[in-house]
Amino acid sequence: MGQQQLLLIVLGVIIVGIAVVVGINVFTASSSQANRDAVIADLTTIASMAQQYYRKPVALSGGGNTFTGFRMPALSSTPADNTPTATKTPNGSYTVTVAAQSVTLVGVGNEKGNDRTNPVRVTMVVAPDKITSTTINN
Repeated sequence: MGQQQLLLIVLGVIIVGIAVVVGINVFTASSSQANRDAVIADLTTIASMAQQYYRKPVALSGGGNTFTGFRMPALSSTPADNTPTATKTPNGSYTVTVAAQSVTLVGVGNEKGNDRTNPVRVTMVVAPDKITSTTINN
């Protein structure tokens, strides 16, 4: 083979190698984003259940304008532990901290975040009239 053909083969191998590395990076970022979105969706479901509990009268097994007594709903058939404050789904693990006028939800995803070390973590604070979300290691 001539030098030109060898140069083209080497150049082709380099381009394919770069394409593979870029593809792996895109896949990793995509899976992290998908997990983050799934954790936020699960937390939003729990938050809406907490607000529903808050507004429901005590006579109908609700909170009667308080979050006291709210328990983590079963998002899956496998609780993280047998407590009313934690649950686990294929997307991540969730914990709840209840106060009279607020509920704090913490979701920890299964995928690594942008720092590639720690998992995706989302915190939601549920008030009677609003939900505030904070993403950590997005």
